[in-house]
Order: sequence, then C-alpha cells, then structure tokens
Amino acid sequence: MDLLVPGPTDLDEAALAAHYAYPDGLAAPYVRVNFVASADGAVTVDGRSRGLGGPADRRVFGRLRRLAEVVLVGAGTVRAEDYRGARRPTVGRDLPPPIAVVTGSADLDPGARLFTDTAVPPIVLTLASAPAERRERLAAAGADVVVLDRLTPDALLGELGARGLHRVLCEGGPGLFGELLAADAVDELCLTVSPLLAGGDAGRIARGPAGTPARPLSLVGVAHEDGTLLLRYLRDAHIG
Repeated sequence: MDLLVPGPTDLDEAALAAHYAYPDGLAAPYVRVNFVASADGAVTVDGRSRGLGGPADRRVFGRLRRLAEVVLVGAGTVRAEDYRGARRPTVGRDLPPPIAVVTGSADLDPGARLFTDTAVPPIVLTLASAPAERRERLAAAGADVVVLDRLTPDALLGELGARGLHRVLCEGGPGLFGELLAADAVDELCLTVSPLLAGGDAGRIARGPAGTPARPLSLVGVAHEDGTLLLRYLRDAHIG
C-alpha cells in the first residue's frame, strides 16, 4: 500500500496507525465515519457492503476499529451485515471497543452474533417506546440497554461522551450517517473506493433530510493498493 497524500510512504502497520490516529486530548466525542463504495457510488452489492471490500479495505477497517473507543452503528446495518463484536483490543486498552447500536424499536435478535460472539457487551441505544419485552430480552442476552429520551446525534454522542468514549467510529448505515451530517456532527470521513461497477439500485453512503447544507472537507490522505483507493477527509473546523 502506498500513501500518495500527504506524500509517498510505504504504509506498514506503524505508519498506518500514525496516519489514522485520532487527535490527542479529546474532551468530547470525535466522530469518524468509515464507508466503502463502488466506483459508481454503490454502498452495497446484493444488499451488503462485504461484496465491495478487498484486502486493503479490510486492513484499514481493522486498524480503525483498533484505534476507536466505541463503534457506533445503526440497527439495520447490524442486521444486514450480521455484526459480531470487535475482535482486537483498542489501542491502550485491554478489551475491544463495544458496538453501540442505535435502534428506536429494540428490534434485534438476542441470539445474533452481536450478543453471542463478543468479548464486551454491546451497547443498545433505544427509546422508552420500544417494547419492554424486547429491551428485557436484549438485557438478558448481555446487552447494556440504554433508554434515551431521543436518538438524535446530540443525545447519542452525549451518552457516549458521558462514558468517556470519545474516539467514535461510525460504520453506518446511510441513515445514521445522514442524521449525523444534518446535525453537523461528523469530524472525519474515511472512504474506500472499490474498483468495481456495481450498478443495480444500491443507495449512497448517506441518506438524510432534504436541505442539509453541503459542508466542505479537506483531503488529508490518499492511499492505494491493487486499484483500491483509500481516502481520508477532515472537516474544515473540528467539533469540540
């Protein structure tokens, strides 16, 4: 893998970790969003993102998880991708980052790998309007079920921040990404462009309310490997 921006560099594991390091001294959640898309903009193949990723994307995906303190993801993505817990410890900690799932309905299968194949309990961020029996089943399966007044970005990030989880990695889906964008709560985007033409009716990486203003980004990293581009963008003014 060669780093083109900021300059030609062979990205070994140490260089990869340095390139994707979070800012030091965070006092509030810093939201990094990670997505993979085809060259023609598709976010999935046959309904799943796994058909787009290759070795380079998987390498960066694993590194981003190791740097994160929490992985934030929507319930639709958890179900579609059959999520399990993160495998490797967060840098500086003994355990992997928890998966924090956003679901207003608490409609998750307590027998899914998210609950049965994990080293740390998932955090389920839900509402009081979710059926109590669903919330109880998820808690019995080992989840840390958190009932919030609303599932808006400020409430979600406020909960994570109160837990000291400042290095946030959002892995989608498009709806959650769109809500974060509308709230101006995205600090960074890591986008893998896969050398595929997917066609079909797949959506884009963000889907949110109409009228969300476009926000400028700075391109701070371009790496490539076997035709795959790995792009890193920062917002022009960071949150917090």
